[in-house]
Amino acid sequence: MKKKKGNKYNRWGWYFLIPFLLVYVVFQLIPLFNTIYNSFFERYRTGLTWVGPNFVGLDNYKELLSQGDLWVYLKNTMIMWVLGFVPQIAVSLLLGAWFSDNRLRLKGSRFFKTVIYLPNLIMASAFSMLFFTLFSDNGPMNSILMSLGIISEPYSFFSHVWSTRTLVAVMNFLMWFGNTTILLMAGMMSIDTSLYEAAEVDGATSTQRFFKITLPVLKPILIYVMITSLIGGLQMFDVPQILTNGTGEPMRSSMTLIMFLNKHLFSKNYGMGGALSVLLFIVTGILSIIVFKASGYSMDDE
Repeated sequence: MKKKKGNKYNRWGWYFLIPFLLVYVVFQLIPLFNTIYNSFFERYRTGLTWVGPNFVGLDNYKELLSQGDLWVYLKNTMIMWVLGFVPQIAVSLLLGAWFSDNRLRLKGSRFFKTVIYLPNLIMASAFSMLFFTLFSDNGPMNSILMSLGIISEPYSFFSHVWSTRTLVAVMNFLMWFGNTTILLMAGMMSIDTSLYEAAEVDGATSTQRFFKITLPVLKPILIYVMITSLIGGLQMFDVPQILTNGTGEPMRSSMTLIMFLNKHLFSKNYGMGGALSVLLFIVTGILSIIVFKASGYSMDDE
């Protein structure tokens, strides 16, 4: 009787999963298969005339891979992601270590935790417009630099390759380092304090404790942060799209893969758009596996 009663209660778990499964199938699984299906067809609009759908097999993929644009945009995306992610993980580790260390007795830590998370709540479009105004040719930043005598004439931040890329990276850093800090801090607070006490008794310095205890224990969370950040970086769109008005200038140096995809979808070229989406999915999977394997982490480490 107990077994039957247990099985009866277990059904409710499946019932609660039904809404999630329905949403996943309708909004994730079906669009995924539809995208893969469209990638094998020639289907686009020229003027008011639709061409296709005509089955072309792998021609869309061959055309994309033969174009140099795809690799240029992939390089742009990875450069801007690295520029934003490296300081993000460094600052987050530092802040997480400070906030989770009870011996420091930091005053107002709750206030600062809230402040560093606030940028994550601001829409990327609003953030982009703010930076566009601040760093425009006649904006406040140029005025400050000229008043300090650092420059003699306005510097066009959005006309130079590395200044544009750096601004995109800085915005991504500001928007996401708070979220990363919260994740890492939660991991640090779950570490058994007896490990630190034993290390301190053995004469280990704070640096040694950080690299020998904190980082190894945080490895699963660090891998999670890196992979999710990588996926978000490959999907980078809103910030460079608004800053460059969708052009990816200067010299297409800030054009990302999703901006390139958006151009195909905007022109109603669903075949090429589908092929590019599938390639992006494959690239994301390959890079995630590389990160996972390079870290040397396995489920046996749990």
